[in-house]
Amino acid sequence: MSVAEHQERLMSVIYTPHLSEKSTIVAEQSNQIVFKVRTDATKAEIRQAVELLFEVKVDDVTVMNCRGKIKRHGGNSGRRAAWKKAYVKLAPGNQIDFLGAD
Repeated sequence: MSVAEHQERLMSVIYTPHLSEKSTIVAEQSNQIVFKVRTDATKAEIRQAVELLFEVKVDDVTVMNCRGKIKRHGGNSGRRAAWKKAYVKLAPGNQIDFLGAD
């Protein structure tokens, strides 16, 4: 894989920050950010992508696979898509500010 292809892959690894009550509590207590990521992304790729996109130092990455729920609408049943989330612990002194507030 060439350098340009690798950079392009890293740019597509992270989808969005996962904002929930639990992720907010984790962010306040232990300087961690939660992201929705590609289902085929590895810990090393997630680390490199966060360091590249946000210019911060990453201490640790923990990954969790979330299975899609089975939902029913009348007689029809279906399944929501499975997804992956990553808990990214930032090094002391580093911070990501999504709102841009001072």
